[in-house]
Amino acid sequence: MAGAMLAMPALAHVQQGQAAGFVAGLLHPVSGLDHVLAMVAVGLWGAQLGMPAIWLLPVTFPLVMALGGFLGLVGMPLPGVEIGVAASGLLLGASVATRWRPPLWLAATIVGVFAVFHGHAHGTELPPGESGLLYSVGFVVATGCLHAAGVLIGLVHRWQWGRTALSAAGAGIAMAGLLFLWRAW
Repeated sequence: MAGAMLAMPALAHVQQGQAAGFVAGLLHPVSGLDHVLAMVAVGLWGAQLGMPAIWLLPVTFPLVMALGGFLGLVGMPLPGVEIGVAASGLLLGASVATRWRPPLWLAATIVGVFAVFHGHAHGTELPPGESGLLYSVGFVVATGCLHAAGVLIGLVHRWQWGRTALSAAGAGIAMAGLLFLWRAW
């Protein structure tokens, strides 16, 4: 009994704050409806556009978002972040609703520009004492999962009823984006 009380604790767990940093990052994108709707809309739009947009848009967003997140983590100011996040829901939702088919480079550029705003918002909201790297990995993983959900849902575009449902979903996302924009203004 005395030997058990004198034993040193096992150090088999990650350092203090590291698991929490990843989990905080993983949970952050799903904690705001503005982020969730925009992330799902990227996947929906990619699915509507087909190959190669179905994978290019959901890959472009997290990569560029990581850059925006870094800018936020280091404290570099970016004007209009909340407006950019809100506008992403409006424009991405409208793109899905109208089945807009721009050139691939333009669709990827639009997604990339909005990714900077989303990343910066995530980066500036790093909880105190958390690992910035693990937090960033968490929010990139969560974003990828939301994109994947959008792509999977978006596959219903193959049927007429699915195209109608996606247009309605896009319109709902655009209206929510308009509400978010109104609140951000």
